[in-house]
Formats: sequence, structure tokens, C-alpha cells
Amino acid sequence: MLQEVIQLQKRAVKQLYGKLNGTKDSITFKSPTGSGKTYMMANLMDKFLKDRDDLVFLVSTLSKGELAKQNYEKFCLYKEQGLFPNLEPYLINTEKSGEESVCIPTGYNVYVLPRDLYHKNTLLMQGPMEKFIRSIKFKDGGILADKEIILIKDECHQATKNIDEKIAKECKKVLNISATPNLSRGQTPDVEITDDEAVAAHLIKEIVPGNESDTLEDALLKFQEVKKDYRNLLGVNPCLIIQISNTDKGVDEWSKTILPLLQDTRFQDLKWIYIVNKEKDCKTNDEIGKLPVSRWTDYAKQDTSGIDIIIFKMKITEGWDIPRACMLYQIRDTQSKQLDEQVVGRVRRNPRLKDYERLASKAQELATTAWVWGIMPQEIRKVFDVKRADKNGIIEKEVALKTVVLKELTNKEDFDYETYLDSQKGMVVHKSLFELNMKLQNVDANIRKICYEYAGGNMQRWYKFVENLDGLNKLYNRYICDYEKSMQIARDEETGEELRVSFPLYSRYTDNGNYKRIDDWVWERKDGQKRFSFDSNAEKSWADFLSDCKDKIKKVNVSKRQEPTFGDDFSKPKEYKVLWGKNFPYNSGIKYEYYMDGIHSSYPDFIMKDRSGGIHIFEVKSLNGSTNSFIDDEQYKDKIRALRECYRYCSKLTGYYFYLPILKGEEWEITRFANGKEDTMSEDSFESWLEERYQE
Repeated sequence: MLQEVIQLQKRAVKQLYGKLNGTKDSITFKSPTGSGKTYMMANLMDKFLKDRDDLVFLVSTLSKGELAKQNYEKFCLYKEQGLFPNLEPYLINTEKSGEESVCIPTGYNVYVLPRDLYHKNTLLMQGPMEKFIRSIKFKDGGILADKEIILIKDECHQATKNIDEKIAKECKKVLNISATPNLSRGQTPDVEITDDEAVAAHLIKEIVPGNESDTLEDALLKFQEVKKDYRNLLGVNPCLIIQISNTDKGVDEWSKTILPLLQDTRFQDLKWIYIVNKEKDCKTNDEIGKLPVSRWTDYAKQDTSGIDIIIFKMKITEGWDIPRACMLYQIRDTQSKQLDEQVVGRVRRNPRLKDYERLASKAQELATTAWVWGIMPQEIRKVFDVKRADKNGIIEKEVALKTVVLKELTNKEDFDYETYLDSQKGMVVHKSLFELNMKLQNVDANIRKICYEYAGGNMQRWYKFVENLDGLNKLYNRYICDYEKSMQIARDEETGEELRVSFPLYSRYTDNGNYKRIDDWVWERKDGQKRFSFDSNAEKSWADFLSDCKDKIKKVNVSKRQEPTFGDDFSKPKEYKVLWGKNFPYNSGIKYEYYMDGIHSSYPDFIMKDRSGGIHIFEVKSLNGSTNSFIDDEQYKDKIRALRECYRYCSKLTGYYFYLPILKGEEWEITRFANGKEDTMSEDSFESWLEERYQE
């Protein structure tokens, strides 16, 4: 599992734990579909139940389908695996035999309540639910039992009047969870994992919108193109999901548009299932048609499933996991933001999340890309493609940068973990295998790799390693944070030569607002427009400042270098390229590894080359409230401190100038790192220093 994913989920759980221990009665957690909400929910409950035996969690699943059963089965699996051993889950049902009345046992601490059971006139709501709540809160005789109920409303954007009126008021706290919380009902997020954060951690796929002019035929052709790479590079059969209208219009969309295309000779080898509300109307061209329709969706989930295309109306908007789905084509028109987000979420799960780190770069890109045609949710903003403004590779030649990586510990002799292990006494009786494995899965990937190499299949050595993880982590932290030992210039694995990277030929950025018109840097928009968007107001302000400094930035005299950009006529006026630009992370190799509770990659915000050939690298920060209001101030400052240590040593290794411009109020405090030393500059002193470098 990627360390970035582990840290992102840990942060959210830590913040939720703090919020639920605070004064607010109702807390809202917003996190994209596919970001592991069920896992984080289980982790949160386990943390509470580890310390308190006076709590009971009631998890109400507010979506249609089998989400309640799915959540319950996952809770049971997590417990069996030893991940969250304090959970005692129970799936509430209304089954009874003979003259028995419905009764919910009280010996559990996590109760999962399906949506279909809490409607006003259901058997459960005619007394059994009220009796259950009273049995939790009161002992026999009406004496308070000193137990508290925390209600978790999964998919809280759904209306739940019956729960709000009859159940929520009996609970100590309410936790609302959704990818699309309903702001009109007061579900303003208290804790959030943003879409951009989840994409950056490779937890979910990045959305690539299809062209508005594309037809279903175009989508099918694109799917056939992607399918070969998906199978060869990922070992997964991909899936295209087609959503049609939920009214009678959907029947025409199926019979007049979709089916004729699927019967075209170009696409007749593709296997499909057509799932609608009435079972008799469901169809497929696969042998799975011999099974009941209820089995079709389970089969379609599997990575090795032969079903290429799923056509549906409303049946898989929520609670249906199919990580192999990588494309969505919407024929349906909808006005529902929540519906759009839930449907798009079906194609955003990373199919190789657990071993993503071991994939080749092309496979990683494929595993974290989803193609979507149709109505885009407001939460998924417009993506703009950019290309390097570089007709003859001038920019690539002039900006060819060294990067740094942290060394593989197994290849580093001075990380002497074996001597440490030899000094530790072995356990007479080993701890729980599940508990130890859970601990191992939550440490840095480097530590796990060393564990497997050290153990070599020997369980006694595995036990000894994992039972000493705390000490090994301390040893590892001391080593990895000593950049003098752990940091090195990135090199080609085969030749050993230093790698050089530049701005990629193609990249893209997400429209986050904070616009600026720029026509004198390394990028061009593919649509020819000059307006670019930045991640934060601070970043946009720094772009303004660098743009004002453009006369001090190196300009490549194309004519002088005898390298034409617009033909070979050197009698024409000289052409210049201004060498500064945003380091858009997509496709970028300009990154520098650092350590902060795990190995992370810093993609600096801006790169600039000056007239004297100096390289300037900027990572913009703001103390006017972090760029993500859901990251607490201390955590944000910790990241700045970690980057400070990283950039100090990066400047020594590479010979480049690294900067941390930090916006405080309306003023910039610029920390500069040069040859392993640091100093502080203002905007004026930075400009003056640039001018001094160019005195001829």
C-alpha cells in the first residue's frame, strides 16, 4: 500500500476522532468515492472501542442495494484479518421464525442497519428498534447503563427523516459520511479528503473528460485501444460502464443506439450485460446469462471477469465496487450533482492500489486514469491539457534537471538492522499473527521489503522482525532523516548515469480558479487560450511575482544558437523562449523525495532558469490558512519543516537554488537554500540579487 494513502487515511481518522471527542453533536466527513470510507470508518470505530467499552456504533446505510451487507462483511473481514480486532459487528435483520418477535441482541458493539428496514411502516420500526435502543441505554428497571450510541450515517446525502426523528435524537453523536454531503441540510464538512488529495496519493483515478463531440462509437473505439494495455500492463480486464436514462427513454437508447453498435462487426467480440429494474428485461451476450441476474453483478466485479461493458439505469450508483471499471459513458441526462458524483465514482477506484509501487510508470498511469463522457459533477472540475512551447526541444535542452531519491535500504550497508535484531531477545510466546501483520502493513514500504528479504519464508525470522518493529522504525527514522547518508542523485538503473528531466512534453491542470493570463513561459494550452489556473491564491500570487521578474530570467537566443524555431530564415527577428513555468505534476519527473512519516515526493511549484544558467526551484506555501483548510496548522508546519530539511540537502547535491516562499499576510518571506546553506530574503532582496547576478 502506498505510504501517501496510509498517511492520508490516518490523518482523516485522527481528525474525526478529535471532532467526535469535541463539543459538536453532528460531524460531517466528506471523501471521494473509492477513497476507502468503509476502511476509515472501521479504523475510527476500532480506535474508540479500544479505549472505551461504553460505546455502541449504529451504522445506517442510506443507499439502495446491498451496501449494508457489504459494509458488514468488510467489518467482519477486517476483524478476522486482525486489522481492527475490537469490532464486534452485527447485521440487523427482521427475520423470525414461528411466533417469535423481532429481537436485536445486545452483545455487540457495531450494528449495521440496512436502509430498507427503517422506513416508517417496517416491522423494525414498529417497536423493536426503540426497544433495542432502550436496552443499550438503560439496564433493567430503567437505570442508566452509562452506554452511549454514536450514529454513523453512511451516504448521508440521502434523506432520512425516520432516522432523524426516531433514532438520531437518542444518540450521543452523529457522524455523516458521503462523497457528496447535502449542504442544504447542514452537512458542511468538518473533515475532508479532497478529490485532488486522493488523486495525488493515487488512491483514486484522475478523470480525463471525453470531448463533447464524441459519440458512443468513439468511446467504444477508445475502450478497445485501452483494453489491450490494461490486460498486458495491469493483468486486469477493464470495463466500460454505459448509463442510460431511467425512464422509458432508456429503452430507446438501448434498442436504437447501443445494441446496434454492439452488434457492429468491429465490436461484436465485446461481452456485455444490460441490467434494468425488471429481471425479464435484462440481457447479455455472455454465457453468464445462464445464471440468475442476481449473480451477474458479482461476476462483473471480478478483475478477471470477461464482461467488457455494463449498461445500466440506476442500479450501480452507490455501494458497488468494481475497480476494473475505467470508462463511463453517460447517455442519461440528470440534474442531480449527487447522482453524477456517485456514478462517476464507480470508475475511479485504483485496481492495483495494493501493489501500485511495483508497477512500471506506464502501468501506474493507466491504473490511475479514468475516461468519462457525459455530465461532469461540479466536484470534478474541468481539466485543461497543456503542451511544452518547444518546437525544437530548446526548453528540454536548457532545463535538464537532476532530481534526488532516498536510497533503497536493502542496498545500503550502513543501515545495519541485522546487528540490531541479533541484539534482541526472541519471544517465548509469539503475539497474534493477525495483530503483527496489521502492524507490518502500516509501516513504510521499505521496512516491509526488508522484512520479507530478512525472513526469506522463515516464520521464526518473520516473527522476530515484526515483534521488533518499534525499534526498527526508530532506527529507520534516524537513518532516513540523515540525508547525508540516505539521499542521492537519481540515476539510470542500467547505466548508472545521472538522470536528467525537464518539463514533460504534455501535461494538464485542473481548473481551481486563481486565474492568470500568461503567454511568456514554457507552456501553451492545447486550445490556444492563454489563461491558466493555480492551486491556491498564494501560488497565483507567486506566479505574478515571477512574471514580473521575467526580464531577469534567461531567454534563449534561438538565432544565435543556430537552432530555428519558426523555419531556417535567420534574417528574421530573433526568437526567444522564456525559461520559467509551473511544474504541473501530471507526467512530470521533476520531483524530490523526502521523509515525513514515510517517503513522499515533493513536486515543486515553479522552475526557473536565469541568464547565468542558474536553476531556481520554488515550493510555495502560505500561513494565511493552509491551502487545505482540513489540514491542521501543526501538520502544515510539520510539512514545511520537512521540506526545509529536504531542500537544504538537495541544494548541496544538485547545485541548484531551492526556495520556500511563505506568504504571511501580504508579504513574502523567502527562504533560500544554496549549497546546503540557507538564508531569508524579501521580494526586493530577491530581485536585487537576481540583478547583481547579471551585471556584465
